[in-house]
Amino acid sequence: MKNLSNITIAQFRKVLTKIGAHYIRTSGGHEVWSKVGLTRPIILQTHKDPIPEFVIKNNLRTLNLSKDDFLDLLD
Repeated sequence: MKNLSNITIAQFRKVLTKIGAHYIRTSGGHEVWSKVGLTRPIILQTHKDPIPEFVIKNNLRTLNLSKDDFLDLLD
């Protein structure tokens, strides 16, 4: 079974694109993504690769995605 550690920025970007999110801007080393229906933007630190697990979990909560759904989208 996979886990959320060692997820690269590129992998997370692919999942965001698959679910219909779009890139807004990069500001101060942080990428800002958005999707219709979200209450807040998705923020990725571009200087941390792989992405820390707590950042992924926070963004999954914002996206209303479960860990299993996210891992399925990775494949």
